[in-house]
Parts: sequence; C-alpha cells; structure tokens
Amino acid sequence: MTSVFKPLAISLAIAAAFPSTFAFAQTAAVGAASSVVITAGRQTQAAKDVLADNVVITAEDIAKSGAASVVDLLQQQRGIEIARNGGPGTTASVFMRGGNNAQNVVLIDGVRIGSSTTGGATWSSIPLSQIDRIEVVYGPLSSLYGADAMGGVIQIFTKKGTGVLSPTVSAGLGSYGTRKLQAGIFGSVANNLSLSLNAGHEESEGFSATKPTADFGYNPDKDGYKLDSFNGRLVWEISKGYELGASVLHSRNNAQYDSGLNQDNRSISTLETIAVFGRGKFTDNWSASLQVAKATDKGVSETATSSKYTASEITTTQDSVSFQNDIRFGKDVLQLIVETREENVDTATAALNRKRTTDSFAASYVLKQDAHLASASIRNDRSSQYGSNTTGSVAYGYRFNDALRVNASYGTSFRAPTYNELYYPNYGVATNKPEKAKNAEIGMYFEQGDTQLSAVYYQNKATDLLISAGKDVCPPNYPFGCAYNVNKATLSGLTIGGSTRFADLTLRGSIDIQDPKDDTTGKRLARRSKQHGTLAAEYSFANAKVGVETIFSGDRYDDAANNRLLSSYNLLNLYATYEIAKNTTVLARWNNALNKDYELARGYATAGSNVFVGVNYGFK
Repeated sequence: MTSVFKPLAISLAIAAAFPSTFAFAQTAAVGAASSVVITAGRQTQAAKDVLADNVVITAEDIAKSGAASVVDLLQQQRGIEIARNGGPGTTASVFMRGGNNAQNVVLIDGVRIGSSTTGGATWSSIPLSQIDRIEVVYGPLSSLYGADAMGGVIQIFTKKGTGVLSPTVSAGLGSYGTRKLQAGIFGSVANNLSLSLNAGHEESEGFSATKPTADFGYNPDKDGYKLDSFNGRLVWEISKGYELGASVLHSRNNAQYDSGLNQDNRSISTLETIAVFGRGKFTDNWSASLQVAKATDKGVSETATSSKYTASEITTTQDSVSFQNDIRFGKDVLQLIVETREENVDTATAALNRKRTTDSFAASYVLKQDAHLASASIRNDRSSQYGSNTTGSVAYGYRFNDALRVNASYGTSFRAPTYNELYYPNYGVATNKPEKAKNAEIGMYFEQGDTQLSAVYYQNKATDLLISAGKDVCPPNYPFGCAYNVNKATLSGLTIGGSTRFADLTLRGSIDIQDPKDDTTGKRLARRSKQHGTLAAEYSFANAKVGVETIFSGDRYDDAANNRLLSSYNLLNLYATYEIAKNTTVLARWNNALNKDYELARGYATAGSNVFVGVNYGFK
C-alpha cells in the first residue's frame, strides 16, 4: 500500500469497527447546517436558507481540534489550503478556492483586519484562544464587503456570554515545549448588562523553521513563539430592541524565524481592534445598526547578531464607520448599507507613508417565498486612490422538498492593489489597477436528519492580476522588474462535503478537485494543489469521544514557473475527549501520528509527530 493512501485506510479501518453508513462531509460538526449564518448576507439567516456556500466552525470544533493556530484549524476545512514558513507563529497564507491570501476578507466581530502593504490578514497574530466561532463563506462577496472579497470572507467571532456570570479556564501542554493558558469570565452583571473578559497566553520552544535542504540558508536552532492576547466586550440593553456596546481585542505574537546562521531573527506582530456599536429596532419592519471601529496591524522585524542589531517597523491602521439598515417585507429583507474606511500606513519607507479613503454604498434584497430563495446585491466603492468600482451578484435557489435544494449564482468582485504594489521603491507602480473577477457557480444541498451532503461547481475568471513582472513588461526605470497588471487566471473546481451519523458514530469528510490556472502562462498557481480534502470518524460513548481524521493534499508548485515541486502529503490525527465533571473536559490529541515529513513552502519545516493534552472548564 502506498504512503498516499495509508492514512485514509487507517481512518476507514477504525470507522469500520463500528456499525455505520458513510457519506462525505465537511469538517464542521453535524447539525451545523441547522444553525445560523451571519456573514453570508450580513444578517442572521438559517443556514438552510443561505445561498452562498459556507462552513461554520463551532466552539466544540475548536476545542477538540487541538489546533496550534487559526491557520491549522482552517486547514481542516474544505475549500481551503495553507502555506507557512515554519511552525505556528511564523508567516502564513490562506488560499480560498485557489485565490491567494490577499484575495479574501477577514473580519473579527465585524471589524475588517489586515495589512495594506502586503494584503490580507496577518494570521500569526490572530489568537485562537479568543475565538468562539468562525464562519467561512466562499465565493465573490465584494457586492456586500467591498474590495478583496474575491475568494470569500472569513469572519471570526470572539468569545462572549449570556446568562449567569461564569468563569472559564483552559490549560494545556504539548510537544515542542508548548504551553497554553486561558482564563475568562462571561455573562450578565445586571439584567440589562452583559460582560465578556478573556485573556490568553501560549508559547512554544518550536523547531527549526528551515530544513537542511533550504537553498536560502539553514539555521538548526529552534524557532519558537510567544502569543499574549486579551478580549473584552460590554453590551448594554437600553430597552427591548435597543443596545449599545463596545469591544476590544489585543494580541502580540513574538515569533522567531530563520534568515541565516548565527542570527536571532524575530517577527513581532501586534493586532488590535476597537469598536463601538449600537443596534435598534425602530419598527416591526425596520432595524438599523451603526459601528465605528479601528483596526491596527503592526509588524516589527528584528535581526540580532553578536555585533549588530537592526529592526524595521510597519503599521497599518484602518478606521471605519458602517451604517446598515434592514427593512423587512414579510419574509423578504431589503438591506441598505453606507460605509467609509480610511487606510493609513506608517513606516520608515517614506514612499509608503500614505492614506487612502474608500466610501461605499450597497443595497441587497433577499427573497424567501415558498420553494423559492433568491438574492441580489450591488455595491459601489469609490477610492481616493484607485477610483470607482461597482460589483454585483445574483443567486437563486429552489427547494424540491424539505431535504433537497439546488442553487445557482453569478457575481463580480475586485481586489485593491496593495501599497507595496503601488508605492514600494523600484517595485510599485502608482497607476496599477484593481484586479477583477467574474464568478459563476451551481450547487446541490441535501439535508435530512443527521445526514448532509453538498456539491458545488464554480468557475472564477480573474483579469488584471498583479504579478511580479519582468523589466521587459514594466514601465521605464524598473531595472529589476515591478508589480504590474499583466496576467489572467481561471479558478475552477468541484467541492463536495457532507456528514452522517449512525447511532454513536459520526462520519464527515470533504474533497476539492480544482484547477487554479494562470491563463497567461498556462501554469498552475503557486502552492495550490489539484485536489485536497479531509476524512474523519468520531465515536461517542458515555462521557467520552474518540476520533480519527486525515488531511490530504496533492502535489503543488512552490513557484509561478512550476519548477519547484512540493510533494503530496497525507496527515493522520487522533484525538479523545472526556467529560470528567460537569463543564470540565479533558482533551488528548496526537497530530501527524505517522510522523510525515512534508512541506507547505519550499525549504521550510513542518511539525512532526506531536501530542497535546489539555483541560477545559466552563466551556459550553
């Protein structure tokens, strides 16, 4: 038996030890389809009524995942691939449906985060210990969220509580000297006042970020990290239907990385969000919300040798105001949105010290009539730097019965050029335009009892892609090349997911078969596979659960020219949870149990066989 199929065979063998039926499934928990989704339509919707393809990661999923980071957790979801320059804490990228890290929008409690210089979120600074729930919505959502929502939107909801004020505590130890501690208090401090406070600390001695085969220099030292975080939220219900609130999230990640022998290289990333919000239901049919927020993404790079210390710093600040109105007509909802967002960059590179403002207006309509579901949305984003861009989407779904539904949709999207692509000395071109894309997809969804199945085919055609072009393509005076709107790409694929339960056995899994291709060169987009997926089985008995899961990926190329191959990989993970007392659960997890040696980026190491043991108190 080849190594490619060995982990899958082990998973199936363990599952076969119990009476069962089988269906492919996404990694989200069974029953997630019966929950609600907020991100897909910027409103609370029953998941069965959401026309956009989505995955919901619950608090239980996060607790038993034993994931070292948000990126590791997302790797377990369908439609997502990752790349990382070493272990947890190092620079990482998340690819949704073949799109790159800058082609998706990341929100924390409705506040947009990310770097204006590199594009996309700084994943290493997002603390998993502060997260209660994650919604992943696939496909173009620029008509609701504006620039960069080409591959989709990932919204992170931090921990919050209602009911009696209660404490929560978790602690854990793992391989590579990993230690985690979290403590919080959640609930109501008065009949109309709710409070959430949560602090977390995690650290790891780690392993060398690079491998001996790295052609850019190998350093055999250990590269660890320390991540400290705090989250607070206060909500005052003024009267029924009216509330005011404020929230803050702060995290700081100090991570080591490799950039040569006899050096101590560190990347210190700080993430902070602050928001003040209000919501009101003014009539039976009209409700509105207002949010004023600030998000800060700060990165410091340090290099220390026996004789020299150097450091560089770059900070992105995003100030935003969002005013949203929801007007109901029976079961239908008309949505009107007005937003403004100002991006500021502060760094020693004077050419990047700029700001740009984007003013936006959006309207959407969601229809729900008998067997028919439909939505339409349109948005205009007017930037002080790259001008006006209008995007739109339409979707239709039809229910054949209570269990079976088919969908079809079409939408446009765009990605704003980053500050590096516009202004970085001898690389950026100030006249670069936004990337644009047109996406069409069709899907089938089935849900009956504990069995769910979905299949979606999509084709996303992108133009004016910004690439690192050669000097022969660039304007004059760029002797080493530049960022330029040159290429076209087609991101197409079939994603299948589902889940089923038979008695105490749950089976879930997913598979993505895709073709992320650069149409200009005919090459596959870097670090994307042709197929990837998951397969898992979980058995429950008494107060315990035991599970086995696999993550598999086909080969990828580390470069745009498709010269450096990254081999396929298959990972086997085992886990068990046991409720030793009310609200107290012990978790044990064995990741990469077969000790597979694989790469997510050429020359960078990944974790070998490792274990983690933890205890959680007070989590629902």
